[in-house]
Amino acid sequence: MHERHDPHLAHHFDTPEQQFESGKLGMWIFLATEILLFGGLFCAYAVYRANHPEVFVWAHKYLDVTLGGINTVILICSSFTMAWAVRAAQMGRQKALVTLLSLTLLFACGFLGIKAVEYEHKWKEGLLWGKRFSADLRHGAPAAAADAATAPALPGNTDERSLIGPAASGPAGLAPAGTSGHGHDAPAEAPRNVQLFFSVYFAMTGLHGLHVLAGMAVLGWILRRSVRGDFGPDYFIPVDLAGLYWHLVDLIWIYLFPLLYLIH
Repeated sequence: MHERHDPHLAHHFDTPEQQFESGKLGMWIFLATEILLFGGLFCAYAVYRANHPEVFVWAHKYLDVTLGGINTVILICSSFTMAWAVRAAQMGRQKALVTLLSLTLLFACGFLGIKAVEYEHKWKEGLLWGKRFSADLRHGAPAAAADAATAPALPGNTDERSLIGPAASGPAGLAPAGTSGHGHDAPAEAPRNVQLFFSVYFAMTGLHGLHVLAGMAVLGWILRRSVRGDFGPDYFIPVDLAGLYWHLVDLIWIYLFPLLYLIH
């Protein structure tokens, strides 16, 4: 008599346990490459911050700590719902699985929505990367790019970065905080190369945002299969692996938030 074939068991695996362990190993290897990818950006952050401390101390005041904190809470909650969804799949609770995956996707949408609000503000104020930087920060508060364009340029330099004032003075190149008088805890004169901070900011948060989008695509596929009833106690590998990826995305933000928003 022929043994009953498990419909979820791929032909190149002998047992479901072997398939599960192989999938877990493959996902952990993939996550290790993701850590290496972001590790390069963290190294760039460390180098630029060490070489231009006054830029990072000054420019991070233009990030909204409240919105960043809300996004942190949102992602922590999404990790909780994702872990709960994996447990629901293991226990065969299909309705709970669909609900929890939907909540995780909702949290992800909320995160990207808040990030879009932050990006819109930076775009309007000209707080962008490299040569796209066009904010007038000579008086401690960003102005619209149109206003900055009318400001006089420094002699011998017609680049938009000429609107940045001379390097900050003070111990170790740091200027005293709280002297702008514009509602920002920043010096009245901006240090040179402020665009370096926003280049790092957009590179790190932008790449993280792409990973959030990729995670949402995976979760959408898992949700569709969950509605069909594909997962249960005997087969929940995709849910488990998607959860591992989502936890890494959340963990990376846990590091990005204090590095960019909080550290003075």
